[in-house]
Amino acid sequence: MSRIKECFKNLQADGQTALIPYVTAGDPEPWVTVPLLHALVDAGADIIELGVPFSDPMSDGPVIQKACERALKNDVTLDSILDMVKQFREKNKHTPIVLMGYANPLEAMGYEKFAKKAQAVGVDGVLTVDMPPEESDEFLRLMDVHDIDTIFLVAPTTSAQRMQKIAQYAKGFIYYVSIKGVTGAAALEINEVTAKLEEIRKYTSLPVGVGFGIRDGRSAAAVAEVADAVVVGSTLVRCIEEHSNRPQELPAAVASLLAEMRHAINARDLASVSA
Repeated sequence: MSRIKECFKNLQADGQTALIPYVTAGDPEPWVTVPLLHALVDAGADIIELGVPFSDPMSDGPVIQKACERALKNDVTLDSILDMVKQFREKNKHTPIVLMGYANPLEAMGYEKFAKKAQAVGVDGVLTVDMPPEESDEFLRLMDVHDIDTIFLVAPTTSAQRMQKIAQYAKGFIYYVSIKGVTGAAALEINEVTAKLEEIRKYTSLPVGVGFGIRDGRSAAAVAEVADAVVVGSTLVRCIEEHSNRPQELPAAVASLLAEMRHAINARDLASVSA
């Protein structure tokens, strides 16, 4: 059983919702990333999305675009990110790590080489924003051979036919983009999210996580009402940017923000169990 599958199985058995923070690897300094990952776990992260910085992150808003720029200025590469995961695994064997980014860095390394190295260091999943399932046969085969879950996005504009196709290829969980636009662009409409998740679940038994537009404990708890996982990105990355001149303070600051969301989600989960 993959670490991602086992994580969701355990959470669902306990009536809990997964909390998935996103941070960009190497932002604002490469040495901060591993301590930051451990701090996120201590604050309640169940799965971590580790962003692979890319020069043209077309689905991301200004906050994560700047994070990519900061990381790339530090010469962060896919190889160095895999080394960060290896360092993280020296102390943490159980928290799933999902690499999130774009196809170009993986193509540049070579899919087979990437799959072997990613499996060796303990990567559990990969979400490649600009890789449609129809063009992913070789990539999907290699990820499957090396036990790496392939996670795909579903958007508010995704048709039922395409949703069905994505569900055929997805492993680990499905990531629902809760708003139309780039990351951090707008506040989410929970009624619209609820309706879309009901539609997605017609085609898959995988857990469904919701991201984009979650900014605080209140919005995290609202999403936890309807989703299997709450994905938080831009809010955490904005906090990282605010502490970019004081990186030694950054893990504690970001962890505090995430802990607020964990507390709000847990309170909702407990209320749901008691009801």
